[in-house]
Amino acid sequence: MLAKGFTEPTERIQKLKRAIVDAVPYVESERAVLVTESYKETEGLSPIMRRARAAEKIFRSLPITIHDNELIVGAITKNLRSTEICPEFSYEWVEKEFDTMATRIADPFRIPKETAAELKEAFKYWDGKTTSALADSYMSQETKDCISNGVFTVGNYFYGGVGHVCVDYGKVLKIGFTGIIRQVMEAMAKLDTSDPDYIKKKNFYEALIITYSAAIQFAHRYAEKAREMAAACLDATRKAELLQIAANCDKVPEQGATNFYEACQSFWFVQILLQIEANGHSISPGRFDQYMNPYLAMDKGISHEFAQELVDCVWVKLNDINKTRDEVSAQAFAGYAVFQNLIVGGQTEDGLDATNEMSYMCMEAVAHVKLPAPSFSIRVHQNTPDEFLYRSCELTRLGFGVPAMYNDEVIIPALCNRGVSLADARNYCIIGCVEPQCPHKTEGWHDAAFFNIAKVLEITLNNGKAGDKQLGPVTGDITSFTNLEQLLEAYKKQMEYFVYHLAEADNCVDYAHAERAPLPFLSALVDDCIGRGKSVQEGGAIYNFTGPQAFGVADAGDSLCAIKKHVFENKEITMEQLKEALDHNFGDCCDKTCSATESTDEDRIYEAVKRILSNNGSINLADLQAQLSKTQKEVSGNKEDYAQVKKILENTPWFGNDEDEVDMIARRCGQIYSYEVEKYKNPRGGQFQAGCYPVSANVLFGKDVGALPDGRLAKTPLADGVSPRQGKDTNGPTAAAMSVSKLDHANYSNGTLYNQKFLPAALAGDDGLKHFASIVRSYFDHKGMHVQFNVIDRDTLLAAQKDPDQYKDLVVRVAGYSAQFTVLAKEVQDDIISRTEQTL
Repeated sequence: MLAKGFTEPTERIQKLKRAIVDAVPYVESERAVLVTESYKETEGLSPIMRRARAAEKIFRSLPITIHDNELIVGAITKNLRSTEICPEFSYEWVEKEFDTMATRIADPFRIPKETAAELKEAFKYWDGKTTSALADSYMSQETKDCISNGVFTVGNYFYGGVGHVCVDYGKVLKIGFTGIIRQVMEAMAKLDTSDPDYIKKKNFYEALIITYSAAIQFAHRYAEKAREMAAACLDATRKAELLQIAANCDKVPEQGATNFYEACQSFWFVQILLQIEANGHSISPGRFDQYMNPYLAMDKGISHEFAQELVDCVWVKLNDINKTRDEVSAQAFAGYAVFQNLIVGGQTEDGLDATNEMSYMCMEAVAHVKLPAPSFSIRVHQNTPDEFLYRSCELTRLGFGVPAMYNDEVIIPALCNRGVSLADARNYCIIGCVEPQCPHKTEGWHDAAFFNIAKVLEITLNNGKAGDKQLGPVTGDITSFTNLEQLLEAYKKQMEYFVYHLAEADNCVDYAHAERAPLPFLSALVDDCIGRGKSVQEGGAIYNFTGPQAFGVADAGDSLCAIKKHVFENKEITMEQLKEALDHNFGDCCDKTCSATESTDEDRIYEAVKRILSNNGSINLADLQAQLSKTQKEVSGNKEDYAQVKKILENTPWFGNDEDEVDMIARRCGQIYSYEVEKYKNPRGGQFQAGCYPVSANVLFGKDVGALPDGRLAKTPLADGVSPRQGKDTNGPTAAAMSVSKLDHANYSNGTLYNQKFLPAALAGDDGLKHFASIVRSYFDHKGMHVQFNVIDRDTLLAAQKDPDQYKDLVVRVAGYSAQFTVLAKEVQDDIISRTEQTL
């Protein structure tokens, strides 16, 4: 048999996992209070020194906790799966949600009254001092208008830290924090006092020494805590474990690791210290098997079973890290996503297969822990062992949505095309959802923005207008267009305008982070910040990118194909008829099954007020009455005619069925975006590069898009990533994959995301495993970049919706991450349920 199955986890791992699953997420205040105290004490110091002193205060004073059964210790919060607040980035949204964060539809957190009071007091200091305030001051009104009208958002880094990085864990394992301090001191000793940057570089180096000295103390505090607990412990076995934990924390990460247990503990301290310093997400472990396997190989005294239990403990701890976002962003990142991407397999820097024992142990850990984190991934290339791919497919069949699979044959050339050396490109890892980068040499600014391609198409169809506001350039009344090329030319001009403002917005936020939030702890672990004497935020990394991601490619391609076929070629409907049907949302769907999309009086009033404010900035009753009358008249249009237009449009070959006609249009829609993005530079001296993935923003930002010519109704979800629209890929998994592979993945060097969903029965047995692996190989042979799978049936998902308490352990793939299905907002759950169930 090809299938080998997976062993059972130890009792310890089951208990640790249950504690995570049952935990209620809280907002805690200690970090916010400490950073505020520090900033009050350091008025007048340089930004990097203020950050160093703040990190020092936090590392030395943040409460520490060791939970029952833990072998790997270290936590950001007192409560499991809880979060701290970082007010130096933004705070206003937290204040607004004190009373609602516990009950919002996506990712609720409890905030005790005493915590809220402490946060309110801390927030008083930060008015006008945050990175978000500075970024906002840089942005033009035109850029803000694009954001407020749903074309794109840069809220990810506007409200929080950047993250989205993989640091040099291997260096810490090898030389420890004392080795890093030694490197800094050597660089400082070589400074040329005549260099005009001497003072600034010296200040940077001093900040690193302060930060890493405090980080050593952070670990020593855990050693003291473990010894205290051991002294009071009556259980001999646990007492011995606590004493070993104390010995580990005394040594690492201050010194290099000398065995596998120390390596695991050292890795974990680095991971949480990065999170504590700033609240960015997607701080990704990267090629865990490559830097951890040497310590497993050298440790002759450890049993395989105990080594596996330590890896499992690391897996559980990765699920303890959590993050709260504003209510809108929480919907875009639904499922308490933190995006810690850990990848195995692939190639060495000289192009040989890199699979090792740790690669397989990581798969075993996924099967043991069965939790959303880490975002587990594999790399596949032409010489990937069949055993490795079969084992990965076998793991996928368990139904947790992992591993995500990445194609070396596309990603390595794509990175080289962006100026990354061949050796560094071969060493790539994945950040966050699907973003490739060379580890510990890159500040990629992945996930820099969500860009709504479908919204740009809608604006094109309305001659640059969003509602009644002239948002984009005037590019022509679509009723005057007679062929697809004219429409695409108008679309391209709109794209040029909106991508310009996207780049402006991202660069404003980039400047703000460099000026107000340089990060000394992170910077010492990214090459070549020490050598260059500057932080990551100021351009210290070897490779610097900004990576906004788009969604809605399939929607745009399908819509333009429908217009081409039914308006320009078959002339079944006119542009005037199409425009009128779109304006009326195809008659609100014309049947009772679509009542969820019909406008209530409250909705109509809200939309009317929004239109007037966006145009005039003020409102009066006459304006409101006029808008409401207009809306009411629109709703009462000829629904039968609109329904007929929709029926005609839906008789179109859709993207996802290996039809060149529509696939090439979708390819072109995406290229117009990606080619425009790469024209721009960022303040760190790097290039913009496009991605095509949505997280779960295709659901949230679908609410900002009206009806489309593909028959999609207003405010409903858009296609996720490069996947076909839900339910439209009806010719089987291979045809769907072939359509997706025709997109220009190599130019989406910031990553693409392709979801497929299979019925479990389709992949059963050795034959199912062989067919599954062959689908992956075939898709990658045709230059697809990424694919991931949900292997679950619709009935199970519906049952989990109905009785969530019975399905707490159900983990599904949402987008570039997995999440517990029952914690997702219902609309995100519905989006997953609606995906096509493929079979062989």
